[in-house]
Formats: sequence, C-alpha cells, structure tokens
Amino acid sequence: MSSPAATSTTFAVPGFDLDAFVVATLAEDLGGAGDITSAAVIPAGERFTGIMDSRDAITVAGLPIAEAFFRALDPRVRVERLVEDGARVAAGTDLLRLEGSARALLTAERAALNTVQHLSGIATLTRAYADKLLGTGATLLDTRKTLPGLRRLEKYATRVGGAENHRMGLWDAAMIKDNHAAVAGGVAEAVRRALAAGIAEVIVEVDRVDQIEPALAAGATRLLLDNMAPPVLRGAVTLVGGRVPTEASGGVTLETIRAIGETGVTYVSVGRLTQSAPAADIGLDFAAV
Repeated sequence: MSSPAATSTTFAVPGFDLDAFVVATLAEDLGGAGDITSAAVIPAGERFTGIMDSRDAITVAGLPIAEAFFRALDPRVRVERLVEDGARVAAGTDLLRLEGSARALLTAERAALNTVQHLSGIATLTRAYADKLLGTGATLLDTRKTLPGLRRLEKYATRVGGAENHRMGLWDAAMIKDNHAAVAGGVAEAVRRALAAGIAEVIVEVDRVDQIEPALAAGATRLLLDNMAPPVLRGAVTLVGGRVPTEASGGVTLETIRAIGETGVTYVSVGRLTQSAPAADIGLDFAAV
C-alpha cells in the first residue's frame, strides 16, 4: 500500500500536527509490510460502505481525526459526519458514514476507532463531572495526568466535554509543591525565586490552612488546596477572601465533586478525566457496495 496522503479535514488543535499523528499511527500499525490480511483477502477494486455508531450514550470527540485516517489511505473516500464533536448522543446513534476503497477503510479502521473511542471516553467522563458542578460557580479543570504524546488530544477531549485546561505542561505556569519548597528553603523563598525569574503565574500547593497566609504574603497568584475535606475547604476559601483564585484538587470523584464545588472554590481539578476514563463503546460496520 502506498504512503498515507495528507489529510484534508479542517481539524486544528494548537500545537498538534494532525498529518504527522496520522502518518505515525498508521506506520506503527502497518509495520512496513502493510495490511497483509486485507491485501490477501480483499480484491483491489472492492468498495465498502460503513457506519460508525455508538453503542452507549456518550459525548462525541475525535470524529475529524477518524476522518483523517480514512482520507490518508483513500483520498477519494466519501465521508459524512452525522454529528459533530461535543454532541451528546444516545446509544445507537450513527456518528459517521463512509464509502470508499474496501482495503483502505479496513486498514484505517482500528486507528480511527481507537482514537474516537479514547477521546469520546474522556469527553463523556468530563461531561459527567462538569454536569455535577453546574450551579456551583466552580470551573472544572483537567491536569497533566495524560498519556505521553497524547496530551494535546486528551486535553482537547476534556474541552469538548466541558472542562477548561489546566497547565499544558511545565512551561506555562509555575506550580510550587512541597518538594520545590523544601529544596528552596520554604514556600516564601520558592515563590520569590519564581517571581524573580519573571514567571507571571505562580501556583502554590498547600495542604494545611496555616500555609495559606505565608503563600499569599510571598506573592502566590493562585492557591491549590490539596486533599482538603469540604468543611476545611470552605474555611480556606473564606480565609483567602478572594485575594487569589483557589483550586481544589486531590481524590475528587463524581460522588464528592459537587460538595467540593459548593465550598466556593474557583476551580476543581480532576486527574481522573484523562487518567481513568474508559473507552467509549463505538463500532464500525462495513458492507460491500
């Protein structure tokens, strides 16, 4: 099979190269020898139609990427997106309709499905958490607990599901944790060094209420209130008094997030959104034209 062609989808995520992702993913699957099963079993001129559908109620994410996989192997494939990313759909909903080269569609199938299942799983879990926070005034954040190489896509999926992105990496904000403070000689000195380095946003993690005033006095621009029970969180938020945004983090679940959001925190960050989301149950069925 020839090398994948450039895709024509309009999908764009800052910092993410869709064409490079498609090429690398297909190369991993093809291994230099190609799809030996399809080449042996499917006649070269055979054409297929296909329907991608969801077997569960989900929030959809990743359809433009799936389309890119099919277009990479069959530039003339006909693709009709029946819903768009961000749609909340019922079980049994058709998501994508395809018609093109049978060999190409079969070869791209697993890469396309893996991507949509993974990203839709993240978006669906994120939507469940975001719904729990509705009316509390708190904003849901993701974290850096992502699979290596997939952060941009996984954080795209959390946005689709209703969250905002926390730091994209180690480069866009300082986050001073206990180990940083210990090496620097204390929270105040760690914050001073970060500010002296010209860092505009300095987040300080605190796990005790008595750490709040020293962190604020040193110039912290946000406090991450780590593993605090809701009554303690409420007292911490009162003590901060709106001087900086506050973020609750640590062990947040669907059962606890609403009580956390009702404490008055600005943000609630949840690592589970990307770390623990199950893949959505999505299938793709083909038939000969």
